[in-house]
Amino acid sequence: MRRTSKLTRVAVGVASLALAATACGGTSSDNGDSGGSTKEDLGLAIAYDIGGKGDQSFNDAAYAGLQKAQKEFGYKTADVEPTEGETDADKEQRLSSLAKQGYNPVIGVGFAYGPAMEAVAAKYPKTTFGIVDSVVEGDNVASLVFAEEQASYLAGVAAAKATKTDVVGFVGGVDIPLIHKFEAGFQQGVKATDPKVRVIPQYLTQTAEEGGFSSPDKGKAAAEGQIEKKADVIYQAAGLSGQGVIEAAAKAKVWAIGVDSDQYKQEALAPYKDYILTSALKDVGGAVYALAKSVQDDKPLTGTQVFDLKVDGVGLSDSNPKMAEVPGLTDAVAEAKKGIVDGTITVKTE
Repeated sequence: MRRTSKLTRVAVGVASLALAATACGGTSSDNGDSGGSTKEDLGLAIAYDIGGKGDQSFNDAAYAGLQKAQKEFGYKTADVEPTEGETDADKEQRLSSLAKQGYNPVIGVGFAYGPAMEAVAAKYPKTTFGIVDSVVEGDNVASLVFAEEQASYLAGVAAAKATKTDVVGFVGGVDIPLIHKFEAGFQQGVKATDPKVRVIPQYLTQTAEEGGFSSPDKGKAAAEGQIEKKADVIYQAAGLSGQGVIEAAAKAKVWAIGVDSDQYKQEALAPYKDYILTSALKDVGGAVYALAKSVQDDKPLTGTQVFDLKVDGVGLSDSNPKMAEVPGLTDAVAEAKKGIVDGTITVKTE
């Protein structure tokens, strides 16, 4: 039977760990299975989503969790990039290869790994698998899901407090249910804070294959269009494409709101950081590390693991000191967070 549980405290700060460490030797416990694994028990392996490592957001947060596990447990890890235009069969082959080599756990970063993971997990019953942003049934699968709408609500509160034009924008990478959660929470947070503020939503593509999560130029063009319509705060949930949104906002000297990682702290975005008001955090790194630790402790997590505001699995960054200079913003965010946690505020998912 699939279990549903909530992890106790997971530090949101995992996502901003240093991304520089080297792999060490493997452990010796047996992880053999009917699929033909090697005898060497290797450590955590992650397979990236579209955009890959270096997106300064979703995938890099997962990598930070891998680096933390690698440093703490002293074992060999692996992280594998996606290929352009790949199929479910390609993903299945990638996950199978990692499991066969002896990596445990094996994590697919992104909902796109769902069909492949369902097939592969059944073939390697002694390997623990994890998937981020999707629920996959399986006795040896942990589904790592987040309350993105809650962090987005807080981003909406911040945007409503920061706007001077009463127009804010939302840029979603791909028009899919997962990203609808981001928009729904953002819209609700804005309207609850100031009903007169207008939200301009825009999705870059209808499918991931069209580059909605991996095209900074598309993000930049979308943001420029929203700025022309007087938007002076733009929240992006667009993966690598979000870098283009942030660049456009900085060029126009308006606010951008980052996503998943604390993008104010990302080195690649340093030229624009003064215009990154805040980021809606999603502790993908903490979730990746938590699953790795559970396997290391021989108590592997399975079933649906929910990361929400109550366990600090999502949140809102406060790294930019200019955020505190916006009248009423800090108090409004704190009040909204309290309401969500105690249940007086229910955040919509669509």
